This record gives sequence, C-alpha cells and structure tokens, in this order.
Amino acid sequence: MIVEDYKKVWANCLEIIKDTLGPENRKAYETWFVPIKPLQLEGTTLIVQVPSHFFYEWLDTHYIDLLRRVIRMQLGTSGMLKYSVMMDQTINGDPITTTLPSQARNAVRNPLTDIPVNINKENTRAIPDPFILPGLNKQRINSQLSPNYTLENFVEGDCNRLARSAGYAVAEKPGQTSFNPLLLHSNVGLGKTHLANAIGLKTKEMHPDKVVLYVTSEQFMAQYAQAGRDGTTNDFIRFYEQIDVLIIDDIQFWSGKGQKTQEAFFHIFNHLHQRGCQIIITSDKAPGELQGLEPRLISRLKWGLNADLQAPDVETRKRILRQKLQNDGIEMSDEVVEYIAYNINTNVRELEGALISLMAQSSLNHKQITLELTKQMIDKYVQSNAREITIDYIQKVVCDYLQLPVETIQNTSRKREIVQARQLSMYFAKKITKSSLAVIGMQCGNKDHATVLHACKTIDNLRQTDRHMRAMVDELEKKLKE
Repeated sequence: MIVEDYKKVWANCLEIIKDTLGPENRKAYETWFVPIKPLQLEGTTLIVQVPSHFFYEWLDTHYIDLLRRVIRMQLGTSGMLKYSVMMDQTINGDPITTTLPSQARNAVRNPLTDIPVNINKENTRAIPDPFILPGLNKQRINSQLSPNYTLENFVEGDCNRLARSAGYAVAEKPGQTSFNPLLLHSNVGLGKTHLANAIGLKTKEMHPDKVVLYVTSEQFMAQYAQAGRDGTTNDFIRFYEQIDVLIIDDIQFWSGKGQKTQEAFFHIFNHLHQRGCQIIITSDKAPGELQGLEPRLISRLKWGLNADLQAPDVETRKRILRQKLQNDGIEMSDEVVEYIAYNINTNVRELEGALISLMAQSSLNHKQITLELTKQMIDKYVQSNAREITIDYIQKVVCDYLQLPVETIQNTSRKREIVQARQLSMYFAKKITKSSLAVIGMQCGNKDHATVLHACKTIDNLRQTDRHMRAMVDELEKKLKE
C-alpha cells in the first residue's frame, strides 16, 4: 500500500534506518540521514533535499542498499528515491539556505543512475587586499604546514573515514562545501592535527593561488596579546581576514580564558565565512562539550560538519605500522607487526612511539628485531597500564588457539571449527568487554544481537556438559588475562 503523505513516508523510512543502524551508529544516523528533508511524492518516487553534492555522493557510496530497501518497503517494488541538491550561503555572517535556481533544482538526482546537477556559480566581486602591514603580501605568507603530514600517509579506516573524506572534499573545493567550518575532534593522539595539516597541503596542491595558514590556538592567542601591547590589533585582524584557508589547532585551549581572543576570532570567522573562505578547526571535544567558550562562538562551530576520529581498530593499526615502516625503508616480520598492533590499542601516537622504541632498542644493542625482543619491549611498555581487552584481541587469541586465520571469523562459513571460533569470541566479548551485543555481533561476522545471545548460551551449555569444552574455555580465559 502506498502512503500518499510524503512526510509520513520519509518519517517511516527514518524510523527503519535508525533501527537498522542501531544505537552504536547514532552518529552516522544523525550526520547522514537527519539533515535530509522530504520535498514531495510523485507516484512511487520520493524526492528529498540534501545539503551538498558531497553529501549525496557519500549516501550513494555507503548507504545506497539501505536506502533502496527502505524506500521499496514503503513504496513497493517500483519505489524510487531522487535527490534535490541545495546550496549554503551567508548574509552578514548569518547562515541562510538558498535552493538552486529552478532549472537546476528541478534536475533532481537519481541515486541509481547518478544524474548530475548543473550549478551556476555566483558572480563574486573582487575584495581589496586587506593587508596594511608594510611589505607584506600573500605570496610571502608561510603556511606553517608540515610536509610530513600528508593525506597520502594518513591511514584510512572505519575510525576516521568520515573525517578524511570530508577533508578531501574541502581540499577540492575550499569554502564551497557545506563542511564550513570543518571541526575535527578526538582524544589525544588519534590524528586530528595530522589530518588538518594534510587538508592544508592538499588544498595548496590543488589550488596554488589559495593562501593557507596553519596556527595553533596558543600561537593565535599569543599573537593577539602581542598585537594588543603593540597597538596593532587592527592589523592582526585584517591579516587573518585575508586568509583563504585558516586552520586553528586545539581550540579547547581557549576554554576559560582569552575572552578577547575569542571575540577577535569570532569576527574573523564571520568575515571569512561570508567571503566563502574555508575554516578548519581541531578540538579534543565536540562543540557541545567544550566548556568556557563563548556561546556564540560555539554556535558558529556547529554550522558545518563535526567529524570525530575514533581509536583505530586492529586492522587499521597494522596498516599504520606498515605505512610507517615503508616510509622509513625498514622491513619487519608480520608477526612482529601483529604483536605490536594487538597490544598497543590506545592511540596512534603511542603505537608509533612503541615502534620507534623497538627500532631504537634494536639499533643501540645491535639486536635483530625478533618476536621475542618485541614481546620483551612491548610488555614493559604496557606493564604499568592494565591493557584493555578488546574484541579484536579476543578474536586473535581464540583463533591462535584454534590455529585458524583471524579473518575466518568475518566470513559466512558454517564449518564447525569456524562457527566455534566465532561463538567463543562472542562469549568472551560479552563476558570481558563493555561492548553492546550489537557491537559484538557487528565485529564477529556482522551478526545480530540474537545470534550473540545464542552463541553465549551455546558455549555456557557446552561448558557445563562437555569436559573438553570446559577445559578449552578455562585455558582461553587464562590466556586473555595474562
């Protein structure tokens, strides 16, 4: 039965999508589905509005199967979804939303055929050079970017894919996407500074005429204070107002201090945003969690995209290590790389630090890097910190014990030994970790929570009735807690 009310159709779709993604993917749901607005229903075709081309492309790449399924659940097998792409603009620093001209707005996009939308660029009038400092010009500005922090050596994984993809889109069209500002936030050592720097480098590569500047929040604050003492505050503000891509790192250091600095940055932000310049900011928290910042500044930080970077999973950690070894021209056995990746699971900085320490130990003592040497050094490294037992680590221990490749847990094989490895991994993950049933199922072959409960019940029953299984479970538990 076809529901005629287009708003109700989309509300039903959202309900199914939210339930399918589950609470562990709430961020993805809020980022990619909540901003979509239903426009109209033409027969069995629902037309919705999305904020940008990048937004559409991300949906088309990552969620097309889910969207197709829910649309057909609501509108029947002939159900279709079409997109209308909108543009974001500002007036006097305040955001407004303006749809494309009628001929472009009506050229909706079909996610199955990827029909392009033509956008007419606005005519922009030349803005006079705001520099008034003697001898200063755009070409002589030092971007302060590190040449080592590139997008090419920023290893992508599920933990950072959204942030990296958004960063690349920003570098392609600085100031012209809906990701303005782009706020990258994470705990320490997870790569937000690297990524922000990499976006700046990629922008300079793609747009050599753009003025890109990277500055830490502390440096910005110190410069503003010095300008106040020298009576050159206006020069300071005008300097920053002419930057095309401004990157401010670790804005959380302004919390509870630097009220005048925040006020100056607020006006610079408005000016740059109105000119269509790109603003990139990093922080250790999302805007809503930042304490001590001006409310109106926090509201500005919420305008664009807030992308968080999570701790990398074990496969991403392996790729990070191999990338580092390749860059340094060093060869190391897979078993050594795996041991480091499975045992250092806090952040990228500590992962690379452990690798550097191992290489230093080998070089200074003229010892070959073996698994035994790695174990000695890594065990000392983590000895003072109780290692968090992760689902990845549990899978590694279980598969090593059963002499199976850890990748087999992720496939759909019904072989007895593989099913047993998967069930044991689920059992210990539920018992030892704080992960939800949905997360455990997703990481153990993309199973649902009912499968996880069944696996745990099966292992429990076997443990009580099968002496061999009881011995296996007890031995695995000891290995996991060593």
